[in-house]
Amino acid sequence: MNRTIITVVGKDTVGIIAKVCTYLADNNVNILDISQTIVQEYFNMMMIVDMARMKKPFEVAAGELAEIGKQLGVQVKCQREEIFDKMHRI
Repeated sequence: MNRTIITVVGKDTVGIIAKVCTYLADNNVNILDISQTIVQEYFNMMMIVDMARMKKPFEVAAGELAEIGKQLGVQVKCQREEIFDKMHRI
């Protein structure tokens, strides 16, 4: 399994989840867990995904997701699970 953490943060707008999930499905990325909240007009989503079946390199997918975020006016970040865990260990 090639687990990755994807975070999406920004002003809420129609289609954020749809665009991100469509990209993931089109690239054979399986969503393992997803959590999203809207606080007033601000959207926050965190996903744990399995990128093992994806054909593209991680860096390419991360860049394409960041570009989707720009188009939607939100910030999309991807981090490999092992890096995320090391950064958030106290």
